[in-house]
Amino acid sequence: MIASLTGIVQAKSQGSIVLAVGGVGYSVAVAKPLYDSISVGNDLMLHTAFIVREDAFSLFGFAEVEQLALFDLLRSVSGVGPKTALAAIGALSGADIANAVANDDSKVFEQVSGIGAKTAKLIVVTLNGKLKSVGGGEVNQDLLAALQGLGWPERIAEPVVKEVLKAAGNKSLSDLIRESLSILGGK
Repeated sequence: MIASLTGIVQAKSQGSIVLAVGGVGYSVAVAKPLYDSISVGNDLMLHTAFIVREDAFSLFGFAEVEQLALFDLLRSVSGVGPKTALAAIGALSGADIANAVANDDSKVFEQVSGIGAKTAKLIVVTLNGKLKSVGGGEVNQDLLAALQGLGWPERIAEPVVKEVLKAAGNKSLSDLIRESLSILGGK
């Protein structure tokens, strides 16, 4: 198994790079945001997933080990192959994926090329409860705990937390608390 590679980027082409490591060029598929940030001639370290199929050996590379863990989780869903998992990681952040699963929001996954309504729902159902170790699921719990600390009962705060997290994007916890309080203040 090839767990990581460190080398010099020799070429870029259609979502893949060639990484020169010890005189050998490895073709590695990467997500679009990472692909866009890579320049030929630069040093690069990637965490990798080595996928063996009867017709091909493929390497998929990630800048962060958390992305690799998400990639593996997504591939564990029936109907999600490595290319679809890579597309999801390129289109959605780890927090977006964790929030979508926590809020049972399959529409988030339908925005990814190659994922239809049935597969999106299957992703949400399969990954439910599995994302806490990846790092995005704490936002939901932290926001709920903050609202409860401010005196709001869980039965009232929980639906507001789900509503706010659906459109969370990259907002800080304090911004999410502020939004939640404005919604709760109107009730």
